[in-house]
Order: sequence, then C-alpha cells, then structure tokens
Amino acid sequence: MLNSLSGRFLILTAIFVMLAEVLIFVPSIARFREEFLLNRLERAQIASLVLLAADEVSPDLQEELLRNAGVFNVVLRRDEARQLVLSSPVPQPVAHTFDLRDAPAFTLIRDAMLRLYTREPQVIRVIGEPVRMGGLLIEITVDSRDLRTAMIDYGLRILWLSLVISIITAGLLFLAVRGFLVKPIRRVVATMQAYAAAPEDARRVIKPSSGITELREAEETLQSLQMQLTGALKQKEHLAQLGSAVAKVNHDLRNILTSAQLFTDRIEMSEDPAVKRMAPKLVNSLTRAVHLCEATLAYGKAEEPGPTLARVPLAKIVADVIESERLSAGDADISFSEDVPAHLLVLADTEQLYRVIANLVRNARQAIVNSGRPGEINVMADEDDREWIIRIRDTGPGLPPKAREHLFKPFQGGVTKGGTGLGLTIAAELVRGHGGSLSLEHSDATGTSFCITLPKGNLGQGV
Repeated sequence: MLNSLSGRFLILTAIFVMLAEVLIFVPSIARFREEFLLNRLERAQIASLVLLAADEVSPDLQEELLRNAGVFNVVLRRDEARQLVLSSPVPQPVAHTFDLRDAPAFTLIRDAMLRLYTREPQVIRVIGEPVRMGGLLIEITVDSRDLRTAMIDYGLRILWLSLVISIITAGLLFLAVRGFLVKPIRRVVATMQAYAAAPEDARRVIKPSSGITELREAEETLQSLQMQLTGALKQKEHLAQLGSAVAKVNHDLRNILTSAQLFTDRIEMSEDPAVKRMAPKLVNSLTRAVHLCEATLAYGKAEEPGPTLARVPLAKIVADVIESERLSAGDADISFSEDVPAHLLVLADTEQLYRVIANLVRNARQAIVNSGRPGEINVMADEDDREWIIRIRDTGPGLPPKAREHLFKPFQGGVTKGGTGLGLTIAAELVRGHGGSLSLEHSDATGTSFCITLPKGNLGQGV
C-alpha cells in the first residue's frame, strides 16, 4: 500500500496539507493573540467608563470590574491627562510592554511565537487606542497565563481541523490518482506483460485508449515500439527459416559445384581457342560459387565470416564483375564501362569485395532490363588520404519509393518484382565488415548511384 503510487500520493498530500496549515497557523495565532488583547482593552475601557460615570464606587465593585475585565489595572489618557482609573495589587513586576497601535505583522507574529514558547507566568503591559473616541490612549496590565492558555486552546482546534482537512483532501486525491493514473498504468503494465508472453502475436499490441494526454502519448509510443519489435521478430524468424533452408541445400550444392570443378580440368585441355579463352573464367566462377556456398551457410547462421584483408587490385575485380554481367545481359542494350586506375590497390577481402560490386552491378543491370530501355552502367574508383571511394552508377529508371524507404532491409528493399532485397543487405553488411560504408547517393528518373567507402587504416592493418 505505502509503496504504491496512490499510497505515496496519500502520504505526501497529508504532509503537504499539514505544511500548508502550519503556514496558515502562524499568522492565524498572531491574529488571535491580537484580538484577545484588544478584547481585554475594550473590556477594561468599559469598566473604566463605569467608574467615571459613578460619583463613588466601592472597593468591592472595583475589584469585580477588574476581575470581569481580566486585568490588574487600567490607565486611561484623556485630554492630555494620564489617569489610573482602576487598580489592584500586581503580583510581580511588568516583564514586557506591547504597543498594539499600528504594530507591524512581523512584530505581532514574533510576539505570538514567543508567548507560546514562554511557559513562566508573567505580567505584561498592553497599550492601545480606546474605541469610539473614548480617549487618546488606554493601558492595561494582564497576566500572561490566560493569554497563553487561550492561544494553546486555539492552536489545538486549528490542529484538529487541519488533520480533518488533510485526511479528506488526501482521501479524495487518493481516489483521483487511482482513477486517473494508477488504473491506466496498471492496464498498460498488464498489456506489456501479455505482449511479453508472445511478442510475435500482433493482436497483443497495445491499443491507445487513455483520455489523459501524457498517458495517451506513452501508449502511442509503446504501440509503435511493439509494432516495430513484432515486425523485427517476424523478419528474424524469416531469416532463421531462410538459414535453415540454405543449410539443407548447401551441402549438396557444394558437392555438385566441386564435381563441376573437376570437369574444368578436361575443358582446359581443349584446343578450341574460344574454350581456352573462356575456361579460366569458368574456373574462377566455379571457385567463387563454392566459396559463396560456404559463406552462405555461415550467413544463414547469422555468422558471416570476417574479411581476410589484403592488398588487391581493384581494376581486376571490377573487370571480372563487368565481364560476368556482360555475359548475363545477353542481347539487352546495356553498355558497361569502368574508370578504375590500373595501379589502384585497396585493402579488402577479394571475394567479399567482388560480391559487393557484383550485387550492385547486377541490380543495376536487372533494373535497366526491366525498364525495356537501353542503359549504361559505370564503375569508377578514386582515393584520398583517408579512404578509397568506389561508385556504381547507372542510367536506369531509379529506385521505387518503397525500395528507398526500406533500403538495406532484407525482404523489404527489393527493387525488382519478386526480389528479396538480400543483395543490398549482404553488400552493406560486407562493407561494414571492412569498416566502410555503403550509401545511396541519388536515385531518380535519370539513374541511380551507390557509393562504397573503404578506410585506409582498417582493423590494425597498415596502409
């Protein structure tokens, strides 16, 4: 109870109300003291008027008048003459004199607090103005015990009233907090617990319903996070299924490609010039296919192997990619060009860099073929003091909006119909493994341009 939000609100409200009552009590008790003394002055003035009206007053009557007024003596100043009107024996000397004429609030509060803390009975002198033009000044002496007793009684009444007010206020706030905050928060917590039990179930995503602005914003934010997490889990499940399927196919496919490599030895013995020219390309393609099968199995396990960095000639890699894609283009009206310095060496993994550039060039070729118009694909490279820069540009139709929105996301960023978007995802991951980045520079009706940057000081390797 006390550790709950509503319980702590209850306690804090009671404390704050009591503090507020204390702040109210201080000036209130000062005002009560002033009213008490003014009342004694007024009663003393009435008693003095009785004495002035009569020709002769007996000592017993004077004593009764002073007792009813609650004072020891009364001094009245009229017409510049100061006169002791009523008097009786004073038990002790006057300890303090208080002038109530135009007394500032701070003085009244200070004197009231001192009176509460002074337990010893004292005789005090009080000076004030007579009421109804009854003179210029009236002065009385009184016992402080009656004043202090009345002030304590008044303070206790204030205390009990404050307790009642604080309890009622805290109770009302407790009910309000439970209704407006605790119950909606518990509902959100219950929804989160239900969602945590089965985050793949989209039916368990919270539906914002709170009428409180802040809670509504929290619910909407939580809904967005849950939807993103549900989508990510579904994508992860899809990737896991893909990895399982690839693992099943990979073993047999790798054996088939290995057998095909054995046949290339006999092909290389052919005397046909065309075969001699194409055989090395076939050998390289089969070797890359075997390596890709091994790497694909690792990717299916979400364990893409790290790059084996070495100084490699970029021009040769680009030439191999373009020649392979030129053969794949067949009769399509696509021209390939490259602008890569022959001496340019980059620090990279040969096979992985080949896969990156091949994926980008292949995507560009497929986009141009699907558009039904002629096009051009260009691969260019440059370097500066910090990095190597490789750009793949084409004059195709550009990426569709959905592909740009979900770029580098598997199964969402596909460009061609039926595409999975894995090519760009794999390329971006491989480039990140080199410590570089793959970015889309622009894509519109005039074509698309991707940029690969590879750092020159990577993974502890020298430049």
